[in-house]
Amino acid sequence: MDMEGLGEYSEELIPLAVEHGLSVIGAITILIIGWIFANWASKKIKHKTSESRKFDDTLVPIFGQVVRILILIITILAVLGQFGVQTASLIAVLGAAGLAVGLALQGTLSNIAAGMMLLTLRPFKVGDAVDVGGTVGIVDAIGLFITEMHTFDNIGVIMPNSKVWGSEIKNMSKFAQRRADMVFGIGYGDDMDKAMRLIKEVLDEDERVLGEPEPMIVISNLGDSSVDITVRVWTDTPNVWPLRFAVTKKVKERFDANGVSIPFPQRDVHLFKEN
Repeated sequence: MDMEGLGEYSEELIPLAVEHGLSVIGAITILIIGWIFANWASKKIKHKTSESRKFDDTLVPIFGQVVRILILIITILAVLGQFGVQTASLIAVLGAAGLAVGLALQGTLSNIAAGMMLLTLRPFKVGDAVDVGGTVGIVDAIGLFITEMHTFDNIGVIMPNSKVWGSEIKNMSKFAQRRADMVFGIGYGDDMDKAMRLIKEVLDEDERVLGEPEPMIVISNLGDSSVDITVRVWTDTPNVWPLRFAVTKKVKERFDANGVSIPFPQRDVHLFKEN
């Protein structure tokens, strides 16, 4: 190629390089700004919603994730627009591809659908004590795909939302008050009325026991080795287990101090001697 041809080629190449170079620089700039803005907006939304009384901790991370994803999608579309890509056609193609991917990822989509149901119907929220299909613990986070919780002995549990939504859910923190049930066994030779009176004294001394509904103390069963006394008291939800532990200890001490026995399982064996 002679110098004249090289010059003509350069004259055509330079404007093209400048044009595409500016497009690349613009695309990188948009991408960086969009990425930074998405992270900033996500943190800002989380901060604002966490401070607002209208939103609880369950929805805070979801709002942040949704805002970040939407901004990143807009950013990617803007970047493609820098290179002359028709975004309308691209959205149609992505829609068709999304349908195909959705059919291949039915399990994942079911988790998303279940996550939306959990966030909409709100059978529990972050911080609630729940029993989900036999798994008992405290809810830490509810996402679009998974629900995170930890057991009472501090073991982390991650459950797919589809499993959570498809299981029986018991929310032990839903109501402000709960009933605590206890059973005390006494010997057949002991005074039932005396034992019931001693239990009532213990309950009356504990301020955590609510007066309404009134505590119930009844003879519930005549067992093989004991007469069973069922005690049902109402208390504030956070006090359920501390109250049960304290009352059980105090009733045992009160029984011991007043001569009421708590029998252990036993059997009478009769031996017959053959002549």
